Amino acid sequence: MAILSSTSVINITKTRLLVAVSLAFTWTVAFLVPQYRPIVQASVSSRIHDARQRLPDLWPVWPLAGRSEPLPPPYYYNTSKVALIIEPRPLPHLAPLIVHMMAVVPPEWRFLFIGSSWSTYSVGRVPSIRHRREAGKIDVVALSRPWNADTGEDISRLLTDLRFYDTFLPSVEWIFKFEQDSILSTDDHFSGTGGLSLRRVSSIRRVLAFQERHNNSEPEDEWFGKRLSLMPGERVAQQFQGAIAVENILLEKPMGYTVRGGHGGGYLDHDVWKDADLRNRIFGYCPELSIIMDMKLERERCPDDNGRGGRGTEKGLQDLDLAKLAVEVNSVHYDMGSAGEPAPLPPQPPAMPQL
Repeated sequence: MAILSSTSVINITKTRLLVAVSLAFTWTVAFLVPQYRPIVQASVSSRIHDARQRLPDLWPVWPLAGRSEPLPPPYYYNTSKVALIIEPRPLPHLAPLIVHMMAVVPPEWRFLFIGSSWSTYSVGRVPSIRHRREAGKIDVVALSRPWNADTGEDISRLLTDLRFYDTFLPSVEWIFKFEQDSILSTDDHFSGTGGLSLRRVSSIRRVLAFQERHNNSEPEDEWFGKRLSLMPGERVAQQFQGAIAVENILLEKPMGYTVRGGHGGGYLDHDVWKDADLRNRIFGYCPELSIIMDMKLERERCPDDNGRGGRGTEKGLQDLDLAKLAVEVNSVHYDMGSAGEPAPLPPQPPAMPQL
């Protein structure tokens, strides 16, 4: 510690010397840095640029049709081609379905999901969808007024309104439209009608330029199909509907499948889906179909399930006996005792509390 002596001379210690040197160095740096700042920034920028040039290219590339050299994203995406799905309900299988379609549809196609605030939130929060949004592969858009997509009629009105194409698809020429109950099989061909369809926007604009759909009439795909089939220079793939999307016509190795009735599959056609061997062939050819089907495990079947949506004759029980064993909702049946009195009922659950 420095102490003033009787002769008023300051003692020089290591601490005082270190403080003085530090102050001198700090003042020197503060004086020189503004003068050399442009030189330092240019040197650092040059070094960063050289380091980036030495880094390997991590973008995946694909060969473009008609081009010898591949292009990396986002330049690879074709702005005139969009895969479109419109769904207002936050269904749990939407995100897996969209990710699968991204893997099957040619990679230069971009995707557009249009829905309500609930469905866009449900799809947009999935990590795989969020990453593809950042890469520019998909856009998730919530409809606002005056647009509405709550029902099938609302979607038909939306797709037959020229303002929809001007607002959401201004520079698009080709639309691949799919729905929550339709799916493409892996490595198959590209075409379709109805819920799984390939559409040309210029042809749609030709129809909407002089035609207007009446509300609460036929669906938009049938409405467009009838008019396009009569217009010169336009073609509608009506004769290939069964081979493109199997709904009620069974064909070998179609392009895709349509399961009407939503994720529950409440309207499955018995001629296509009732036979167990036929179902196994279909799922063997297109295992991705399980994404849009409401399925159960094999061990969840009843012991006498015949695999055709009914009950079999296992253990000598006939269909008539099985019908008698069915539980009736509106009445309770139980056996009579030997004395003609009702037999005691099995233990019953406690009554529900009254609110």
